[in-house]
Amino acid sequence: MPNQHHASAPDLSTVWLRVFLEVARHGSFTVAARTLGWTQSAVSRQISALEGALGGAPLFDRLPRGVRLTEAGRILVPYAESVTEALHGAGRELAALRQAAGGRLRFGAFATADAALVPQALAAFRARHPRVRVSREEGRTPALLDRLTAGQLDLAVVSTTGGAPLEAYDLHHLLDESLYVAVPAGHELAGRGPVRLARLADADWISGSPRPEGTLLDAALRQDFRPRVAHVVGEWTAKQGYVAAGLGVTLVPALAAASVRPDIALLPVLDEDAPRRAVYAATARGRSLTPAGAAFLAALREAAGTVPAP
Repeated sequence: MPNQHHASAPDLSTVWLRVFLEVARHGSFTVAARTLGWTQSAVSRQISALEGALGGAPLFDRLPRGVRLTEAGRILVPYAESVTEALHGAGRELAALRQAAGGRLRFGAFATADAALVPQALAAFRARHPRVRVSREEGRTPALLDRLTAGQLDLAVVSTTGGAPLEAYDLHHLLDESLYVAVPAGHELAGRGPVRLARLADADWISGSPRPEGTLLDAALRQDFRPRVAHVVGEWTAKQGYVAAGLGVTLVPALAAASVRPDIALLPVLDEDAPRRAVYAATARGRSLTPAGAAFLAALREAAGTVPAP
């Protein structure tokens, strides 16, 4: 079977198309040149080059006074308009993206960051950049990092709880988070100031996991006792209900401290030998942060500055 040769599309310059549309609009090389700020000979060369790229068919009939579109020129007009308008549209969107006035932001955060830090940052961000399309998801740090690696998130608010491999990411430090132990308002330690977790070694504990490893209760393991997890409860509001009912005590990170019930007392945890839980905005290493992502990171840093010290 003989080879079939297909004509490839000409490699058209957008400058040629712009010049072509100006000439078509004014019906004159001279007026088009004046509008573009060019010489008439430069305009004529651009039109000749375009005609050559399209196979040599003339696009204009040269008249004693000005020019007139040929049939080939009339066919080309809507295509030239479509190409130039598409490029103008792309330019507008790219300019908006550079100014974080458009585009999208995809981020995730762990649950307690959603209690105050993220809403405050998001409210400030939306006020400054209302046209950015925002999508948000909640999850544990390891799952959020997986989503970040897969390119499904631009940024993730994560913590050092659980020992996730944070070193593989670009980390933007937001805060070092202190811990509180939540006890019923009538508890004997309520109102007595900071406490070592060892003082509560005999208490029933409420935790999101039956094992303390990889949870906030790592702090108890550092103080040489293994807490007795009596109730496994994942949601923060439910944990507070268990504490208020006298069913046990639980650890509350600083990010969630402002939203506790009035029938619960918070005691700052003394743990001088270990660092507090660090909270970061993580981004994928080697991947550029979008202008919207950079603006949201700035809002997160501002919000982090309002988290009260213990």
